[in-house]
Amino acid sequence: MSSSILLHRVLPFSKRLIEKTVEPGETVVDATAGNGNDTLFLAELVGQEGHVYAFDIQQAALDATKNRLGELHNRVTLLLDSHANVDQHVNQPIGGAMFNLGYLPYSEDLSIITKAESTIEAVRKLLGLLKVGGIITISVYDGHTGGKEERDALLTFVKKIHQADVHVIRYELINQRKNPPFLIALEKVKDFQTVRLIEEA
Repeated sequence: MSSSILLHRVLPFSKRLIEKTVEPGETVVDATAGNGNDTLFLAELVGQEGHVYAFDIQQAALDATKNRLGELHNRVTLLLDSHANVDQHVNQPIGGAMFNLGYLPYSEDLSIITKAESTIEAVRKLLGLLKVGGIITISVYDGHTGGKEERDALLTFVKKIHQADVHVIRYELINQRKNPPFLIALEKVKDFQTVRLIEEA
């Protein structure tokens, strides 16, 4: 019997999904740069010919990300802007995108958090840019002030996305303690530019 783990924690599982869909040379988006862990992962994944657009609304996050990237910084465009404005910076198809919702770890101001309105707007726009077969991963943290409101609004939105266009899963380890994150993953299965919701179909 193999001792390797099949049911990974949320963050490693998110990366496994992205690894299976993003190809070297593609454009990808880190919608929440934070301390740069996902940005570095994506920069390594797309290779020398690919490119990463990394968004954050805090300069401290972008500074930390730049430091983490080291020599791979030339594969990344760091953007001090909301991910809701992704269409103002990215106008080509993308191979995938990643979100880590919540707040910047170790920040001096933990009141700066991701918000449902901008997160949903970013997901809408990224789905339009996403290649068929591409995946968006969203790691959802809901243990902080404002987290439950963002969680509920996001779940309401993704449940309405037309099933013929996008497959949506929720993945979580339900026996973990202290408000562990869960994962929402969206796979684009049909070409479109504008997201269809069920009541609009």
